[in-house]
Amino acid sequence: MQSTTDTLTWRGRIEQFITHHAIQHFLVFLIVINAAILGIETNHEVMDTWGHELFLLDHVILGIFILEIVLLIAARGFSFFKDAWCVFDFIVVGIALVPASGSLAVLRALRVLRVLRLINKVESMRKVVGGLLSSLPGLGSVFGLIMIIFYVASVIATNLYHKDFPDWFGSLSTSAFTLFQVMTLESWADGIARPVMEVFPYSWVFFIFFILIATFIIFNLFIAVIVDSITADKEKDHRDHSHQLSVQDELQELRKEVTALRELIIEQNKR
Repeated sequence: MQSTTDTLTWRGRIEQFITHHAIQHFLVFLIVINAAILGIETNHEVMDTWGHELFLLDHVILGIFILEIVLLIAARGFSFFKDAWCVFDFIVVGIALVPASGSLAVLRALRVLRVLRLINKVESMRKVVGGLLSSLPGLGSVFGLIMIIFYVASVIATNLYHKDFPDWFGSLSTSAFTLFQVMTLESWADGIARPVMEVFPYSWVFFIFFILIATFIIFNLFIAVIVDSITADKEKDHRDHSHQLSVQDELQELRKEVTALRELIIEQNKR
């Protein structure tokens, strides 16, 4: 029994140490410094002068990240891998330990993924990402809708313009790619719409309707789904916080009642 209590004690102390706000702020600082180092490494002139020092600093920071992961695993045990953010940190840090040579040389470039650990360390970023992830089901429906619109518009454009503009609308796939360019509003007027209008004067109707539906309506749907999801998460957090406060208030009232009852019992015993 004593051994179990001791184990829980040292694990709790490690957890308390790692999650302390000062340690977390220090880790955020190291993540930013490490990201800056990885960016500086792309400058060959700087690397010729300070390459060795930057290499050592990068490895020192990596060692601190590894120590953090090891301590968290020691504190939480197997439950560490039940947390998606902890698993993400484990993978991002673990990539740096894979020998980046031969066919695995691409992993060296993936070291910059360490900067993504800021998402886990900064609560506001984590909430935004959580909102994005929770909006995926709704975004899937919007994505399916835009695929239907693209398919219909591509079939229409291919049937109407494939003979005169085979480079843009010669097949279903090329039409879809051209319409994707139109949807992004990148050179759609002078690059695509006006040349087509010289042959088909009323083709502006097709392009205007497509832009209104695919660009403005669908884009706003994407934003609406994401904002709704983030708002729902905030409301849930607010409800949980309110519930926690109400539970705390009830506990305080219960303590007061217990204290009053104890005092009453003491007075009766004195009598």
